[in-house]
Amino acid sequence: MKAVGGVAALAVAALLVGWSGAAQAYRPFDGTDAAVAETGEVEIELGPVEYLRVGAERMLLAPDYRINYSFTTGWEASLEGKAAHGLTADLPGASLVGSQALLKGVLREGSLQEKPGPNIATEFGVLLPGINDERGTGAVLNAIASQRWDWGTVHLNAQIALTREQHADYFLDTIIEGPHDWAVRPVAEFFYERDIALFQTGSALVGGIWQVQDNIAVDFALRGARISDHTASEIRVGVTFAFGVTKGPDILSGFTSHSVRKALIQ
Repeated sequence: MKAVGGVAALAVAALLVGWSGAAQAYRPFDGTDAAVAETGEVEIELGPVEYLRVGAERMLLAPDYRINYSFTTGWEASLEGKAAHGLTADLPGASLVGSQALLKGVLREGSLQEKPGPNIATEFGVLLPGINDERGTGAVLNAIASQRWDWGTVHLNAQIALTREQHADYFLDTIIEGPHDWAVRPVAEFFYERDIALFQTGSALVGGIWQVQDNIAVDFALRGARISDHTASEIRVGVTFAFGVTKGPDILSGFTSHSVRKALIQ
């Protein structure tokens, strides 16, 4: 990465380092919910092209992705990253940033599964080195609570991290969604993040989620933030979709039954 200064340095630090502090696991938010994919299911969260501005600096994320796989009941493994493309001279032309390998587990099922009380979950993992940026490694640990009512859903995140620069970072987040049974539900998010050595961020997001089908959702959001002494804005548009994969004995049982029926017919 080339040497940068002033606003450009802040943009790189807050956007590239800051991405590694927030656990992005639920589009279009920076925080996440206390739920995981169905067992044996792959869930892909994709932002094909997203626009980011901090001060005078501009950047595209194309794509911003996360892949989740639920390998057993109540747990999923995730891999995520962002292909960043600087649009101004002081930012890198192309880089892979925000790469993480995470595990997420539901410790208590609740209202998200139509059971009494809140959902409680944890997410933790490793911050991976990037390409053309973010050469270090780090770690992250997040505590998550979710509660659903008739009027909407609230998700709370409290996260600590050791950044790739070996700085302490903490992240406090609230997500509010409209009624879950609406085809298009309004959403909002507010968070505060502090990298002890570099920056602090206050952020607000508003948008909507269109639940096209049970396994397909389209999202749109506008985000504004204050990163230390500078303003930032972002446009997020994406899709989340899920599909089943091999589920071990269940799939094998179905295959065996089909083979037996085929043999009998012959």
